[in-house]
Amino acid sequence: MSRAALKLNTIEGSFTYADYAEWPDCPRYELIEGDAIKMEAPSIVHQSMLVELSAQFRTFLRGKRCKVFHAPFDVRLNHKALDNTVVQPDLVVVCDPNKLENGKHCLGAPDMVAEILSPSTTHKDRNIKFNLYQKAGVKEFWILNPAERDVTVHILKDGVYTTTYHDDTETIPVHVLEGCMINLVDVFEEAPDPAPEKVFPPGFND
Repeated sequence: MSRAALKLNTIEGSFTYADYAEWPDCPRYELIEGDAIKMEAPSIVHQSMLVELSAQFRTFLRGKRCKVFHAPFDVRLNHKALDNTVVQPDLVVVCDPNKLENGKHCLGAPDMVAEILSPSTTHKDRNIKFNLYQKAGVKEFWILNPAERDVTVHILKDGVYTTTYHDDTETIPVHVLEGCMINLVDVFEEAPDPAPEKVFPPGFND
């Protein structure tokens, strides 16, 4: 989503979690520093990828301290301050049980967040949420791109993300979960093949 399109789906204001908690479940919104941003319904490919990704995490974490949750699940990133930012990542891993208040939401930064891109969320996920998660101290942030069938992995080091890239043929580690490996072949099984690069004849743009 472009900045202009994102603006059309945004209600500017000084909303807090107290306001957000009173809103109906449909349509869904995220709260970004007081502004309410409408969330679009995910595609079938998006849902298929999320189901497979969640299944792999749940299998590894069964019986362990860390827990995995998928959207819709509220994360109150700055609950100790203004409490005006509530996001619903596609997938989160939380290892501190004190952050799970009454099983309803996560208070503060999860250990890991994963977002699956769609045309309506690309700008928000790659820019706005990248900055939010980095500032809040999310240790590991994955961006999965169904269109390109790849994953961008951000690892927090000294308060700044370092980045690596992986394609859909790999099995990659989860850095915050020792021994956890995610098979991207299965995650991207339902994603379409990338569109072939267009080839134009010499002098086409002359």
